[in-house]
Amino acid sequence: MGRILKIGSYRMNKQTVTIILTTVITVLVLLVAIIFLMPVIGPRYLHPLMMGNQPAPASLDMSTTHLSDNGLLRVSWTSDPASLPLNQIHTWTIHVETADGQPVEAAEISVDGGMPQHGHGLPTNPQVTQNLGNGDYLVEGMKFQMPGWWEVRFHIVAGAQSDTITFNLTLE
Repeated sequence: MGRILKIGSYRMNKQTVTIILTTVITVLVLLVAIIFLMPVIGPRYLHPLMMGNQPAPASLDMSTTHLSDNGLLRVSWTSDPASLPLNQIHTWTIHVETADGQPVEAAEISVDGGMPQHGHGLPTNPQVTQNLGNGDYLVEGMKFQMPGWWEVRFHIVAGAQSDTITFNLTLE
């Protein structure tokens, strides 16, 4: 028979003490791992659950055409399909023109975005893949994986000018 340990007024054999210590150590290791992994797994898996279904701020400009941050460019977007899909990769066409209405050709455009209320970015890495001419550019790889308020930012470099534009949209 195994050794009997007396702890306070409780008597346990060595096997029971080993099981309890192993369980306590395992739980502590799991808790430490969760704490260290929270920045990695939190935004993607836990933030949507914690945030609930908060509406976008009422003051947001949800238009599909407006001036860039510095007022240098007028930019608009359309989606294919026209109604923004949820959990499907799709394309956008953006139209870039100067503030006075001239199409901007040969621009370098990068795409970024995310959900400000959830603290995460886009689930894909959309790219401008083609200059369609007349100030139109094809953006491939757009995807929104959940309903809510999204921002899509375009940083545009055209010649010596550089500007950024942010579009707000909500998906139901």
